[in-house]
Amino acid sequence: MSLLAITHYTVTSALGHGRDRHIAALESETSGLAQVRFDTCELACWLGEVAGLDAPLPPELAAWECRNNRLAWLALHQDGFFEAAQSLRARYGAHRVGVFIGTSTAGIHATERAYAEMGTSLPSWFDYRHTQNIYSTADFIKHALGLQGHALAISTACSSSAKVFAAAYRAIEMGVCDAAIVGGVDSLCLTTLYGFNSLQLLSADICKPADTTRNGISIGEAGGFALLEKPTRVKSHLHSLLGYGESSDAHHMSSPDPQGRGAAQAMQRALQRASLNAHQIGYINLHGTGTKANDNAEDKGVLSVFGAETSCSSTKGWTGHTLGAAGIVEAALSLLCMEHNFLPRSLQTRDKDPELRCNVLLESQRAPLTRVLSNSFGFGGSNCSLLFGMNA
Repeated sequence: MSLLAITHYTVTSALGHGRDRHIAALESETSGLAQVRFDTCELACWLGEVAGLDAPLPPELAAWECRNNRLAWLALHQDGFFEAAQSLRARYGAHRVGVFIGTSTAGIHATERAYAEMGTSLPSWFDYRHTQNIYSTADFIKHALGLQGHALAISTACSSSAKVFAAAYRAIEMGVCDAAIVGGVDSLCLTTLYGFNSLQLLSADICKPADTTRNGISIGEAGGFALLEKPTRVKSHLHSLLGYGESSDAHHMSSPDPQGRGAAQAMQRALQRASLNAHQIGYINLHGTGTKANDNAEDKGVLSVFGAETSCSSTKGWTGHTLGAAGIVEAALSLLCMEHNFLPRSLQTRDKDPELRCNVLLESQRAPLTRVLSNSFGFGGSNCSLLFGMNA
């Protein structure tokens, strides 16, 4: 039994705008990562930059003008999602559709630009409330879609836009809203680039999840959204949220529990909520950042729940680590993989680390795929696993 019906979804990343570009890139093994310069950053690294963010927001939304909200606006207009959201509003009412958005940095790039221009005071154009403020992303989407109900921004680092699915389910169950728009947006900024570099987590090479020579992440930017409704309120739907699991291991500010206990707990709870066994899951989309600590810990967590047989891989070799948007991006990729019966290999992984025992795919496969687990693990041990199903 599905927790919620997923009646529409979209994704925009360095792979392109919309679902078709993403499945085409997965199947052709074309990465969106490139050695490009962002703003004044002098670091040698690979980035997943989204094209088409030069156009300003419409005049009626100009208060929210920043790179992050431009990315949100662009993502909202792919795959007919904007129109689908308007239809949802018409069916349930503007006050009864909730908005749940994950982000880790919101519009901090606007603040960086403001400080770069600052003399004795910040420039007059800078508007913290509508840009860097974490809630600004959810507020922008709420206004862009003409909604008037409950809106929530979640910022738990890299699990932010996975946790929105759980938050939306709880809100619908409690009667706070009748349906929900969930998603996440995170755009490139100097803070994350230099911040991850200071932690020695930013790789000068393209990221190589699970590879013997892996040495860090490649940062990307992305936006994506999904519509969630009660299954009993829709005539038919292709995908379902079957379960979710959350945990907080609080092992360290920036490193996961090395035994993967928090990760395992999140995966187990997702299975329990869906009333499924580990052997009923056909593929796991790993958090798979390409750092030694993450890959080792996740490997232990997966082994403790699923053993060494379940096929799994990281898709961050395609998109980069999109941080607060990683949950929604990888949820969308999971849905696409089920639609196309496609299990992607871990791109860039050439020589799998022998210490990792999970069944990390080094070659992509075609096989019937009806249930997928997607992992998203954030700093501080804020973990979330989502379980998706394909309806017959």
